[in-house]
Parts: sequence; C-alpha cells; structure tokens
Amino acid sequence: MVETEAKGVLLVLSGPSGVGKGTVCKALLARNPEVKLSVSATTRAPRPGEVEGVSYFFKTREEFERMIAAGEFLEYMDVFGTNYYGTPRAYVEQQLFAGDDVLLEIDVKGAMNVKRIFPEAVLVFIAPPSMETLKKRLVGRGTETEDAVKRRTQEAFAEMKLMPKYDYVVVNDVLEDAVSSVETILEAERLRAWRRTDLTNLCKEAGTDL
Repeated sequence: MVETEAKGVLLVLSGPSGVGKGTVCKALLARNPEVKLSVSATTRAPRPGEVEGVSYFFKTREEFERMIAAGEFLEYMDVFGTNYYGTPRAYVEQQLFAGDDVLLEIDVKGAMNVKRIFPEAVLVFIAPPSMETLKKRLVGRGTETEDAVKRRTQEAFAEMKLMPKYDYVVVNDVLEDAVSSVETILEAERLRAWRRTDLTNLCKEAGTDL
C-alpha cells in the first residue's frame, strides 16, 4: 500500500457502454450527498448554463497540454483529436484530504490509468447480467445503428476481459441492488485501517502506529 494522507475514498466506476453505470452513479449520488462527483477538465467551449469549476474546468489546448506534461492528470483522453478531457489530480486530492469521498465515472482504459497513478483508488466494474441483456439495452436506446450496436458489443467483450484487474465487480441487473452493493463497498473501504487517521492518537496510546 502506498502511504497517503488521504482520508476520503476515490471510488472509480466503469464498465461497457449500455451497462447503466451513469444511472448507478446518479442514484448513488442522490442517496449519498456526502459523496462528491469529480469535476473534469476539458478544452471544449462552455455550453449555456455550464459553470467553471462545477460543470468542468475549462482549459485552452495549450493549458491542457502543459498539465499533461507536468503529470497533473490521473487520466485523460483526446477525443477524435478535437477536445481533451481529463481528471485533474490536484482537485481530487483536495477533496480526499478534506475527508470527502470522490466518485469518478470513466471508461475502462481511464480506470487502469487511475489505478497506476493512484493505487489507493477503489475500482468497481459495473457488469451486465449477460451479454444478451447488454445488447438489448443498446438496441433499446433507439439511438444506435445496427453497426454501432455490433461495435459496442465487441468493445464490451474486450473491456470485460479487464474485470480481474478491478477491486470489485457489481452486476447491474436490478438498479436498487446494484447501488446498494456499491454503497456496501464504499462503507467497507471507509473502514480500512490505513484510512482511519482519526484514530492516530488512540494507536499512539496503545504503543503502535496506524
């Protein structure tokens, strides 16, 4: 375990397109207002109603690339060479050090990068009950062409091969059950001994370190 002063839990949720991870995240945040949703940085222009530091951290391409060179992202991606999106490490660590739990919803590749840079992150893979169910969900969106559904299904098979690299796997069959499982994971992680810096004095009195 890498030594850290972080008190909060960095909870990373990811999984294949159509699995419902966004819905799980939304329900988790609604039921647990103390959990903070990570704010991403982007080089795209703000849209009406978006607020700096709340919706996104808006950066120029030059600013973003400077941050990349300085190693200031837990993960980032260049979408079709048009806009960058990434998770600023400083913002996440600020929330964690304040004792807040942070929720990060990203793709599988991004999750692997976060785990490499921030090993204490807790990775949860949201899986479908079956590949047939996943395909039905993609078709049910009504926004995917037949070719797109086929491509996303193939991508899902590739992504699911990385499940063993995650700390936990939650099957999203019944939404309520999936959210409850993620809450159980979060509660267990909060109780890990190395996070309990609030008990430092108690441990010193007992003649041991935490």
